[in-house]
Amino acid sequence: MITAAHVRAAAKARVNDSNLNSVMTALDRHGAAAGLDLPHRAVHFLAQLMHESGSFRFDREIWGPTPAQKRYDTRTDLGNTPAADGDGFKNRGRGPIQVTGGYNIRAFHAWCVAKGMNPPDFVSNPDLINTDPWEGLSAIWYWDEGNPDRRSLNRYADRNDPEMITRRINGGLNGYPDRLDCYTRLGVVVLGYRPDDLRGFQGAARAAGKYSGALDGLDGPQTRAAIHLMLVDLAPGKVRAVKASPVTEEKPVAVMPQSIDAPWWQSKEILGPAAGGGAATTLTALGSIPWQNLLLILVAFGAVAGFLYWRKRIDARDVRSRASEVEA
Repeated sequence: MITAAHVRAAAKARVNDSNLNSVMTALDRHGAAAGLDLPHRAVHFLAQLMHESGSFRFDREIWGPTPAQKRYDTRTDLGNTPAADGDGFKNRGRGPIQVTGGYNIRAFHAWCVAKGMNPPDFVSNPDLINTDPWEGLSAIWYWDEGNPDRRSLNRYADRNDPEMITRRINGGLNGYPDRLDCYTRLGVVVLGYRPDDLRGFQGAARAAGKYSGALDGLDGPQTRAAIHLMLVDLAPGKVRAVKASPVTEEKPVAVMPQSIDAPWWQSKEILGPAAGGGAATTLTALGSIPWQNLLLILVAFGAVAGFLYWRKRIDARDVRSRASEVEA
């Protein structure tokens, strides 16, 4: 359901058609086996590749070497040897998702063998990763089980969690805003809108009951949540045991319930003027006040009344005293 034309329309730069076609061909032939035949998953998958490959313009790591790249040569955690023997450059990133290091290259090769695909010897010649169909397959392998969790990233796509997808692919959140932008642009294009027509999409999503925010044409969590829900609807009946629970801009406010055993002075109820006024509304308002607050009011009134009565008695005694002095 997602085509190369969709990706080209969503891309922010001119794509390399050869690189893009490698990915789309692999997705068409092998995507279903990895669960990537559902639009809401495929859009997350392709959005990440759009960022990683610079809109499919690059299919291998650009070598400086940078200080970090110089350290590749002895990165045993990447599966390279501890000796400075040049395998850091040899095993530099390739493919749209940048398969990097001897460990990942061997793991990708083993995955292809297990799938009965008869792959070439990537370990001896990693450049073969950039030939078809292996270039596109390298990204599917990583998504399927080549990431640090060794489990499919579909579980994050199903709950619309781009942050965790990014962390599993990048190891952090480098380029996260661009990854979100790629997701939004591709998502609305797949749903039939121009990549910059967010207002139009929001209106349609609201009419479909998938969006309740303002028609402001702005990208954000609520808009991406609506994209996710609309993409899920493109494959009715195919999403089993998957509950779409997208993050929205409206954060639920946690309210701690008042315990029935809580001390009366911890009541959070407050008094306010009753709308409309009049005796009836006054009585209604009083009836809705917790008894603890009514008790406070009565005590306060009693204290004030007692004070006024005491002052009145003092004033009366003073008056009688002055009158007695005059008579004397």
